[in-house]
Amino acid sequence: MNAPSKLTFTVERQREVVAALRAVLPSYCILYNEEDTRPYECDGLAAYRQLPMVVVLPETEAQVIAILNTCRELKVPIVPRGAGTGLSGGAMPIADGVVLSTAKFNKLIKLDPYARTAVVQPGVRNLAISDAAAPHGLYYAPDPSSQIACTIGGNVAENSGGVHCLKYGLTVHNVLRVRMVTIDGDIVELGGGALDAPGLDLLAVFIGSEGMLGVVTEVTVKLVPKPQQARVIMASFDSVVTGGDAVANVIAAGIIPAGLEMMDKTSSRMVEPFVKAGYDTDAEAILLCESDGMPEEVEEEIARMSAVLKSSGATAIAVSQNEAERLKFWSGRKNAFPAAGRISPDYYCMDGTIPRKRLADVLIRITEMEGKYDLRCANVFHAGDGNLHPLILFDANKEGEFERAEAFGAEILALCVEVGGTITGEHGVGIEKINSMCVQFSPKEIEAFFAVKRAFDTAFLLNPDKAIPTLNRCAENGKMLVKGGQTKFAHLPRF
Repeated sequence: MNAPSKLTFTVERQREVVAALRAVLPSYCILYNEEDTRPYECDGLAAYRQLPMVVVLPETEAQVIAILNTCRELKVPIVPRGAGTGLSGGAMPIADGVVLSTAKFNKLIKLDPYARTAVVQPGVRNLAISDAAAPHGLYYAPDPSSQIACTIGGNVAENSGGVHCLKYGLTVHNVLRVRMVTIDGDIVELGGGALDAPGLDLLAVFIGSEGMLGVVTEVTVKLVPKPQQARVIMASFDSVVTGGDAVANVIAAGIIPAGLEMMDKTSSRMVEPFVKAGYDTDAEAILLCESDGMPEEVEEEIARMSAVLKSSGATAIAVSQNEAERLKFWSGRKNAFPAAGRISPDYYCMDGTIPRKRLADVLIRITEMEGKYDLRCANVFHAGDGNLHPLILFDANKEGEFERAEAFGAEILALCVEVGGTITGEHGVGIEKINSMCVQFSPKEIEAFFAVKRAFDTAFLLNPDKAIPTLNRCAENGKMLVKGGQTKFAHLPRF
């Protein structure tokens, strides 16, 4: 499963593509030797790998246009890539394609503290935006766990969220404008500096499109004032059912915390030795509930949330007393994924979303699945908006374990759909969940997705074979019945 990928393109084709790219790019912006392209064979989902034929690292928008024009003429598929921290295989190369990395687009073009906006290139790191805005008392709200490394271009592609998305929203709620290049080499600007833009809201369509519609070259984001104070409640519960019900009770009380996260006992015990955050490792579940704003607001909201949590069955409650302790509480949640390596050789991180009221039911079902697949699962998630991140623990060196982990993950996603949720929240579909798309969407809906794809990319060259399954694929995986005349786009060629 984790064996290095092999060459799947001809040397002649590679030479042809490299020669064409050298006509429009400096040679140092083109990688094609195996030792240079190997680091690009996967993103954060290392279970799936493919060695790229060529990797290009443009430095200017004009070079991006030239790359797209060249690849279109040669009918070469292109996979846009940010920092490679994605967890759904969205940036995995196409066998005979080009990976277009935006790593060199790393400039903060303009920061306007009065308009509370920042104009950045796609290779700027998420956290770097907040660092630049800090002297003005501002920050960029979406905060994925990988924010120290992930870039804004990738955040736009995946519509990333974070632990504070309950109150401040996802990427789509915090981006005002995107400048991008189409497969035809045209520059298109979506959105604008005002609260609304004329015409169709294509910005919302583009955000979360996983590199299938265009290549981002510039992004305008909203900045928000840094709260005067923020404090976190850490509440312990003697069962995941009680903890899940407490989440629903907090929201039902009319409280929208800045962050509302849940971790089960497996997660807490996995993380605590790693970060020493002070977690209650005897609790079956812990909730992290943050309040931010004016000191008076925070004090009142902390008191209200504490009362709801106590009445919901919390066995212990601790409240951060200073900023250092607040960050310590969050450090465990933010480091849950790397901490999994302390107790398991490998892990498979899932991402699905469910109604808050079904949290307890779903967690019980996942526990039952652990027995069915003979694999452990650590549950960490954005409880406030029902975004689950089960970490399925396995050992790739044991025959059949990864296949069981895949089946375990697919059943979790099917369960999310069953209870009224979706197969993704913030990680995207990529290649990981493409079969699960067949579980959630009908043939007509999938045809509509392809219609949007064709409107931007008729040749199907931008990140093909990702995110949207052909109906033939759905039929082959037993998730959809394809009948003659009903599915006129059952198979769409890449080009």
